[in-house]
Parts: sequence; structure tokens; C-alpha cells
Amino acid sequence: MNRILTTSALLALSFTGLIQAESVFTGRWALTIPGGGAGWLGVEEKGGAFSSSILWGGGSVVPTQGTRVEGDTLIVTREQKNKEGKVTIETITAKAEGDALKLTSSKKNAEGKEVGKLAEFTGKRIPAIPAKPDLSQVKYGSPIALLNGKDLTGWKLLNQKADNGWSVVDGVLQNRVVKAKDKHFGNLRTEAEFEDFNLKTEVRTQEGSNSGIYLRGIYEVQIMESYGKPLDSHHMGALYSRITPSVNAEKPIGEWQTLDITLVNRHLTVILNGKIIIDNQPVLGCTGGAITSDEFKPGPIYLQGDHTNVDYRNMVLTPVLK
Repeated sequence: MNRILTTSALLALSFTGLIQAESVFTGRWALTIPGGGAGWLGVEEKGGAFSSSILWGGGSVVPTQGTRVEGDTLIVTREQKNKEGKVTIETITAKAEGDALKLTSSKKNAEGKEVGKLAEFTGKRIPAIPAKPDLSQVKYGSPIALLNGKDLTGWKLLNQKADNGWSVVDGVLQNRVVKAKDKHFGNLRTEAEFEDFNLKTEVRTQEGSNSGIYLRGIYEVQIMESYGKPLDSHHMGALYSRITPSVNAEKPIGEWQTLDITLVNRHLTVILNGKIIIDNQPVLGCTGGAITSDEFKPGPIYLQGDHTNVDYRNMVLTPVLK
């Protein structure tokens, strides 16, 4: 009996040790980066070795160049290149306090000289993704027409100081961008904010179109002219840099295309031109250009307008009832 108890106790201690062996830093973190922008950090540990990926404001989720833990500190390094090809090495350090991170960022150039000042920012652990929702059981409220086909009532620029390329012409919401050094065109958002929903709309790409529909201002469903191109997480209907469409469903440039987007419990479904291209897939965090990294706040629909020309019409949002 004593031997059995001793063996059981040892197994229990070993199991406890295995649980405790996981670093406090592993997991996904919503960042509020220096300047207040939205960021994201994912940390993994396999066989005692750490790796990480990061989103810093705009752009894509990318792997970092180095990840290690020294004592109670996480140290992440990443390289950045400017337009001239000059390299800057950024070192991010983090300490965990429960589900919160306190972080600092410092930069050096290729010669090892300090660049700029030490920056402090914060992070918050993202709770585990819930189980995949049964979409057949989701209850919806009344549909809301977001576009009236006449003017921009119910919409405003995300940055009120930006140039406005948005207008309604013949019932179509269009964005027209002029390439000029003194022009900086803005993104357009709904004045209303939403939680989970289904969104149906039609979009027409122009030559070189690169836009996006931001769900709650956090997750970008990519809108771009990618007809005939290989599957990619940056092409039409993708969750930008996070979820690649399962099939190509784009239409050629200039044709109206239908989008049917459902966001429920941090799971995304996208139907493009009648084909399911993202099927109730979990969303791991915000995407580049998000207005916040907090995935639990209501937010607007916002349309990316700072890049190129694009057209939208017949946009209807149906909220999920809680």
C-alpha cells in the first residue's frame, strides 16, 4: 500500500512538474504598441526552444528572428528594413504579471548604434479560442442596410484629417484615389459599432485594387484584384495574412462579386461568389491596420481606402443575437 501511494505521489509530482514547465509567455498576446496602435505576439515552445511571430501595426503577421527566455524575461528580436534597404534590429523584452505583459522596445542599426529612444508598451493574454460554433443554431436580429445608395450618411472617415476619396455615384459607393505626394486618402468607417454578425455585400475591383473590409475594425477580409493568381492569404476574400482561402473564387476585374461574411465567437466564414472559401475557421488575433487589438470590443465596419480605387454596393449587416 505504501509503495502504491509513493508511486502515485511521484506520478502526481511529475505531472505537476510537466504542467508547470510550460512558460508563462507561451500563447497569444494582444499588444498596444508604442503610439497606441494594435499589435499581436504569438509565442510557442517546443522541446525547450522558443519561437514567435508578431504583428506590428500594419502589414502581415511575420516570424521574428529570435526568441528566448532568460529568467523572468522574454526577449524577442526582429529585423526591419527601410526603403533604402538599411537594417534596424529591434529588441523587445517582456515581463509577465498574470495575464498582462509589460514590454520595452529598443532599436540598433547595423553598426550597433542605438536608434531612437526606449519605448514602453503593454500586452494582454488572449483567451483560448472557444469551440467552433454551430452556425445553424445562430439567432439573428433585423438586417441593417449600411449603404443608402445616395450619400455617406452613417459613415465617416477613420481619420478626419485624411483626404476623402469616397462618394456615392449612381447608387455605388466608390473610392477614387489620386496618387500625389500631398494626398493621403482615408479609410471609411460606419458610425455604428457591432459585435458578431453576418455581412453581405457586392464589390467591384478596379485595376490594381487593394482594399479590405474590416470586421469590428479588427479583422480584415482582403479585397483585391487577384483573379487568376495562386491561393494566398493576401488575396481576395482571405483573412489578411492569417487565413488563406481554400479555393479560388474571384471574378475578373470589373465584374461585380458577392461576399457573404459571418463572424461568430471568433470564427470566420467567407463565401465568395457562392463558394465557401473560409469555412468557420478560428481567428487567432487582429490583422494589420486594426484600430484595436482588443477582440472583445464592439467595433465598426471599416473599408480600406488609403491604397487604390474600389466600388461597393448593397451592403447589409445582420447582427447576431446574444
